[in-house]
Amino acid sequence: MKNILFFISLLLIEWQISYAGELPVRERININRDWRYQEHDPQEVDSALHYTRLKPYLLPCASDFILFGKKHIRPKGNPGNEIAYVKPDFDDSNWRQLNLPHDWAIEGPFNIDYDGATGKLPYWGIRWYRKTIDLPQEDKGKQIYLDIDGAMSYASVWCNGNYVGGWPYGYTSFRLDLTPYLKAGQRNVLAIRLDNPNDASRWYPGGGIYRNVWLVKTSPVHVSQWGTFVRNVNVTKEKATMEMSVRMENHTNKDVRVAVQTSVYLQDKDGIPVGKEVADFRNEEIIVRKKSKITTAARFCVKNPQLWDIDAPDCYVAVSRIMVGGKEIDRYETSFGIRNAEFTLENGFMLNGRKVPIKGVCMHHDLGALGAAFNIVAAERQLRIMKEMGANAIRTSHNPPAPELVALCDRMGFLMQLELADAWRKGKRKNDYSVLFDDWSEADMRSLVRHYRNHPSVIMWSLGNEVPDQSTDTGVEIAHKLTAYSHDEDPTRPTSYGCNRGDIAYREIVNHVDVFGQNYHQKVYGDFLKQNPTRRYHASETSSATSSRGEYFFPVNTRASDNRANFQLSSYDMKTVGWGCMPEDEFAMLEKYPSMSGEFVWTGFDYLGEPTPYNKDLTNLLNFSDPKDREKAKKELEALGKIKSPSRSSYFGIVDLCGFPKDRYYCYKSYWQPDVPTVHILPHWNWENRIGEITPVYVYTSGDTVELFLNGKSLGRKEKSHAYDRLRWMDVRYEPGVLKAVAYKNGKRWAEETVETTGKPARIQITPEKNALKADGSDLSFIRVTIVDAKGRMVPRANNHLKFSVSGPAEIVATDNGDATDLTSFQSLERKAYNGMALVVLRGAYQHTGKVVLTVESKGLPKQKVVLNVE
Repeated sequence: MKNILFFISLLLIEWQISYAGELPVRERININRDWRYQEHDPQEVDSALHYTRLKPYLLPCASDFILFGKKHIRPKGNPGNEIAYVKPDFDDSNWRQLNLPHDWAIEGPFNIDYDGATGKLPYWGIRWYRKTIDLPQEDKGKQIYLDIDGAMSYASVWCNGNYVGGWPYGYTSFRLDLTPYLKAGQRNVLAIRLDNPNDASRWYPGGGIYRNVWLVKTSPVHVSQWGTFVRNVNVTKEKATMEMSVRMENHTNKDVRVAVQTSVYLQDKDGIPVGKEVADFRNEEIIVRKKSKITTAARFCVKNPQLWDIDAPDCYVAVSRIMVGGKEIDRYETSFGIRNAEFTLENGFMLNGRKVPIKGVCMHHDLGALGAAFNIVAAERQLRIMKEMGANAIRTSHNPPAPELVALCDRMGFLMQLELADAWRKGKRKNDYSVLFDDWSEADMRSLVRHYRNHPSVIMWSLGNEVPDQSTDTGVEIAHKLTAYSHDEDPTRPTSYGCNRGDIAYREIVNHVDVFGQNYHQKVYGDFLKQNPTRRYHASETSSATSSRGEYFFPVNTRASDNRANFQLSSYDMKTVGWGCMPEDEFAMLEKYPSMSGEFVWTGFDYLGEPTPYNKDLTNLLNFSDPKDREKAKKELEALGKIKSPSRSSYFGIVDLCGFPKDRYYCYKSYWQPDVPTVHILPHWNWENRIGEITPVYVYTSGDTVELFLNGKSLGRKEKSHAYDRLRWMDVRYEPGVLKAVAYKNGKRWAEETVETTGKPARIQITPEKNALKADGSDLSFIRVTIVDAKGRMVPRANNHLKFSVSGPAEIVATDNGDATDLTSFQSLERKAYNGMALVVLRGAYQHTGKVVLTVESKGLPKQKVVLNVE
């Protein structure tokens, strides 16, 4: 009799779910538009809400269900439900209306008295966001989640006045279960409070709900968030044997019998399945017990697989259908790639059986003048500029990335090192990740790995960066645990760590990560290899060369590489921080030790904050192992502390904050892309006050020999001794005219470039990177504005004041010029050109099309216009 009742109950629940399955089985709806925004708490708020910062362990991870095997304590009662802002009937009509992603801090204003380390912008404070959601009646009975890709920080969420949960770490994507609080067929209100603490970061963190937000609707029985995992079993060119696990959850009060059917397809660049299925398989039917989760796994084969590679980033998609009684109740798509990736002792990193040196760059999460607010067009532009330089890898320093960035790297052929945090138990700032570490590091680490373990671009997990705990027994224990969490979620990828101390070669922590990362200390690579010959290594952070685009100081030596009168750094590429080295020195070290897997340069782009050496950041002292070097650096920092520096962004970038290449860009391009014809001359040739004076000329080239000409006269040929050499003509005396460099390779003409003395500014040149915008409210066009002479040549020292305006269905969302000392608001419609150039970022309107006219004006120059279209 009990068995009969059991099967009847199964039939009933199967009927209920199959009925719901006639509607869309799974919906993922972007809800970025039409939010309300307000600064500060209402007056009646007291300490009831401050547990979010003072006692972060009280925040539930996601819901009443256990996440990652660890139950976080839910606060007693319903914290904050008496606050006016969380009540559904609160009148927020006077609040500011905006769309997400949103970074409140980028709006400024800049303040020269603020900390340069975080961009001289006010990123700290309390902010509220509210949104009304109308749910149709047919959503009754569905499971509904709120997915937040990133909120900075200490997010707390209420739905219809009920506290739902939150997540404190601003970089972690998280999910909250709204099902108990939503009302189908009615108006529902979300309220989100952020509490972004001061002194929480060493770089610009931004503030706000700065990544995408989604509403996910499913059947009560469905695939869990990030609930699939596709891994290699055996991969050859002829056949790939893969294993796929699927984790399902049942939110009903009945046990449910399910079957999982999966079809595998090739995936196009937009993530859409294309063509015929290349594999299909069915898991055995299983029973998902009530209010529980279960994982099932099966193997499948793909014949003649298209292997994912940096030059051919082919991806697949597995479409899994959850079936109950022959009806589809859930559908879940998993993007993945098939490839063999391995870090070896002898040859470093191997991809699909061949050695692939990592030519990587470190990237912070901000998008320059756009701030931390994620935009896929801006992120793709950054990657494209790095790809054109020859980079093949990205390190997300020092935090988990936006999901779309990882998907872009899959599609564009970048390798990725994804990093957890900048601190463990010992902090570098009063309110940094160390405050959260004990209670949240396991959840954050597991979340990072589970979220991105299917992405072929991801080749390793970084546990942390230059943490003060690294030399302690506690640090060893932490590294061991974080590695265990990573291996538990993903046994296929190694862990790493960014170490900035040379003496760590003799400490136990080296043996508790899989691929040890060395930040700088290129002079002791040999010590690491000798002391720990069974470990694998890569250069996780290198160079830290600094420069300002288009600035050149004389005489040309390291002492003249900075100018504290104007807080700029010479682009003669002679300057590096005390713990760093020039690019060529790192290239030489990597060639000397071929077992090293490659490097991640600090940094690909300039970024907001950390304007070293015009930065009073005492944590820089952590990079010095030698007490004498540390004491010298300390005195320099103390002296700098007496100066009011205007610098608000870094000088480390290979390109500036606008994305305009510095001279160093061609150093990397020449070495990383030896088969691409490249030759680049520096400096510019407008030196009216230096006639007859020694003005050295440097040339970067992918050729092996260069002949330099000045006004048609040869200044001689110079030949490289190594592939990474820059060629230097140190005794050139300046005279106006034309510099020309002709590069040769294997005796044949390879490439050439000229640099000319220009006339005075005569007009404005406007160059959009694209002329058509989508009418989706988020598409961007980056537009370069150049001051040119009568012959159309950029005037390299021009700093004309510019005014920008636009008509038509678009708006100017940001302007910049690449000057790290310019405290003009990024939203300003006026700014000076910096060394001949400026940038305008234009955004197309939402659901409005037509012609757009951008106008640029400057006193004394003809007004210029450019026409774009929003389609």
